[in-house]
Amino acid sequence: MTIVFDTILPPCASTPENFNDGAGSASVAHRACAGCPMLVDCLYRAVVEVDVSGFVACTTESDRAAIRRSLGIQVVDQAAQAQYGLARAAGSPVSHESVLAARGSYPHDTCQQLAERLGCSTSTVKRHLRRARQSAETPATSVPEQRRVPTVDDVLDAFDTLETSQYA
Repeated sequence: MTIVFDTILPPCASTPENFNDGAGSASVAHRACAGCPMLVDCLYRAVVEVDVSGFVACTTESDRAAIRRSLGIQVVDQAAQAQYGLARAAGSPVSHESVLAARGSYPHDTCQQLAERLGCSTSTVKRHLRRARQSAETPATSVPEQRRVPTVDDVLDAFDTLETSQYA
């Protein structure tokens, strides 16, 4: 007896080229996201839990930043972000220091070029560079403020205010 698992991948996993760095067609990515059964969970996680790059859950990075501002989310939890940054299909994790060293050695390279040099995704490079930028902007003596975690309904209500949500 053979057991067959019919795994349905979300569109972003089956055709990632449409979602990374805006490389694909925005309308193709938008239609694919809008029809995905994981849209709500994906949107919530991309806004509240993990700061990701590219087109995610019918939103751009600036859309998600606008949602965070409207919900009063100051900083996406770095601990949650770290757990997503560790898993890589191509090999071991790329260290924060490696990304910063590559940026220092090749200051004119794009994030995609740095990712190719390091053997990781462009999102990984962007995440590390963003973390370095945020660390430089945040005084070392500041104490993290307790934040209210928005509900899924809060995020969906904020999403509904976006102009692009009218097409989802």
